[in-house]
Amino acid sequence: MLRALFCIACWTAATVAATATTFTMQHGLNLDIWTTWPGPERWDEEPVLANFPEWRQNANASNLQDIRKAGFDFVRMPIDPAIFLEDASDRRITRLIAETLKSVDMLHAVGLKVIVDFHSIPSDVRKVGTNQILADKDLFGRYLEVAGRLGKALSGTDPATTAFEPFNEPVVDCDPTLFPKWPAMLEQLHAAARKAMPKHTLILSGGCWSSAFGLAKIDPGSVADDNIIWAFHTYEPYVLTHQGADWTGDSMSYVEGLPYPPDLMGAKALDERLSIVRNTIETKAPEERRDELLTGFNEMAGGVTNYGMVLAMLNEPFDKAEAWGKEYGIPSKRIYLGEFGMIRQEYRKEFRMPSSWRAAYLKDVITAAEKRGFPWSVWSWGGAFGITLDDEKRAFDPVILKGLGLKAP
Repeated sequence: MLRALFCIACWTAATVAATATTFTMQHGLNLDIWTTWPGPERWDEEPVLANFPEWRQNANASNLQDIRKAGFDFVRMPIDPAIFLEDASDRRITRLIAETLKSVDMLHAVGLKVIVDFHSIPSDVRKVGTNQILADKDLFGRYLEVAGRLGKALSGTDPATTAFEPFNEPVVDCDPTLFPKWPAMLEQLHAAARKAMPKHTLILSGGCWSSAFGLAKIDPGSVADDNIIWAFHTYEPYVLTHQGADWTGDSMSYVEGLPYPPDLMGAKALDERLSIVRNTIETKAPEERRDELLTGFNEMAGGVTNYGMVLAMLNEPFDKAEAWGKEYGIPSKRIYLGEFGMIRQEYRKEFRMPSSWRAAYLKDVITAAEKRGFPWSVWSWGGAFGITLDDEKRAFDPVILKGLGLKAP
């Protein structure tokens, strides 16, 4: 009987250990990545290398302390791998890694935990971006080598305060009729990162832009590793969160002024705003694309005509991630909402989203996350989705912080 009880105790201890990670988190903030970053022709200049990652150009110790004082316990620090891969000398890579470690130390010094996020950017015009990395076997191999090298450098940090996310938002596997490509690549990525840093928590995600849909296609047993936190991103409803975004390539460039919640000002006012957007597309979009863009907008707008529809759409990714976790026995604290947000202002446009609308949206998202026990990190400190009043002084928008359940420092 005693032997049986001892075995049960051993099994229980093993089960607890198997669900533990060396890195824990609750409320996080994504730092900047590309708001003013220069082109490749300048990537070996001293002022560029000395301010890597980019957020260091106009941030000081007081700004970093304000992040902690506001109630964030960790930051996700995006690093663009293109500068490590495009015509990069060993000297440049060595310097970039040194600056990355210096940045981690700066954040640790103010009491913030750090996820170092190797954050590729989808682009068809770049020599090195998400699209190219995932499509080119040799380039992906080089990516694995550099990710391993960065991971090896980070392995000297405290596993309790530093984690590593070796890939951001794979853009493959959005078509449910095709055999998924990302799971096999994820196994290679995991192997390279785990070899480099055996004791640190890794942040991994599914395909299709790190969506909950992509996460549902992953069998976590394929990597046989319990020191992993699984991430998903959501910006649903997209037609509300990406208003005015020129870089999406769809109708969003012509959308502005749609409130959150959508029926905030009444059904008539919402109909008028939707009509304005349709008219803008019909008169300002390239003639050859008007029908396509108008159809796309109408499909998206049809799902957000009242608050109930919006909440259903907003909660769907959370339901999917929660169901995936239960299916595979992944505790909720190991499922992480890595990105969410609502645009503040597109860089080249005058319309600025009211803080009250954004705060209401962010409150609904964190409510969905915290209801399920998921940690989260909002996108982002600065840039188009910034939660500050401006990108120079870095003062937090108090209305936004309240929406996040935090307080102005």
